[in-house]
Amino acid sequence: MDVSESAAQAARELRVVFGRLYRRFKELSDNQELTPSQASVLSRLGKDGDASASDLAAAERVRPQAVVPTLAVLSERGLIERRPDPDDGRRQLISLSPAGRALFDDARRAGDEWLTRAMDELYTETERRTLIEAMALLERLTQP
Repeated sequence: MDVSESAAQAARELRVVFGRLYRRFKELSDNQELTPSQASVLSRLGKDGDASASDLAAAERVRPQAVVPTLAVLSERGLIERRPDPDDGRRQLISLSPAGRALFDDARRAGDEWLTRAMDELYTETERRTLIEAMALLERLTQP
């Protein structure tokens, strides 16, 4: 692979930092022992709202069959609800149940509070502005 050394270094360091941040957020949230895929679907429903199983599979970049066991566990645990899609009776829409919403909101609040405090305590105003600018650059990595 013919890439610049700075690109390789940035990729390595970014992966390490995001891995550490992910683990830190996971430590802060009481995710009730959810697997990463269960937590991801729960988070997606919390952020994006109602979705069909095929919508969730596409968003998670997995086959529709792969999301079925995840949804079954979330449903068993009372974290999601299903109802007929008013626009297409063949489909079901999945949403967070009140318990799922509470779990999502609590986890998000804990992570946001920790990160906000840490940013305030560890970085100067100039450094925080630099991070904000860097986030715009990193956002490009998420585009297809």
